[in-house]
Amino acid sequence: MAEYIRVLDYIIARDRRYTDTDEWVKLEGDIAIVGITDYAQKKLRDIVGVELPDVGRSVKRGEVVASIESVKAAAEVYAPLTGEIVEVNERLYEEPELLNKEPYETWMFKIKVVDKSEYEKLMSPEEYAKHIKRREEGS
Repeated sequence: MAEYIRVLDYIIARDRRYTDTDEWVKLEGDIAIVGITDYAQKKLRDIVGVELPDVGRSVKRGEVVASIESVKAAAEVYAPLTGEIVEVNERLYEEPELLNKEPYETWMFKIKVVDKSEYEKLMSPEEYAKHIKRREEGS
């Protein structure tokens, strides 16, 4: 079980890195496991559907690769790293609400990473906590 940082009403897992568009990334070897943060799922509220990328697709860091639909809004999900999609969490087609229930246990897709140095450029849990605080306080 991962350790967490609490900031305002949100939790942030310590064992991964973050994007400013609210994706989390956990690197295992050259495979990046990607999901959405607690902050993102709470902003979306009731998630009712997902669109996942095709396995085998090449993606560039910052490119839109998936989408999430909630009762309230739709949100795009961005590739946090450059590489190839090697697996998607097909369970989400039937149970998209898992992203609300277990945001850090529920991944969306996995990327075989081309350049691991991109991972180091992502935000640390502490940096992401400051990022959320700034957004919530509007500064």
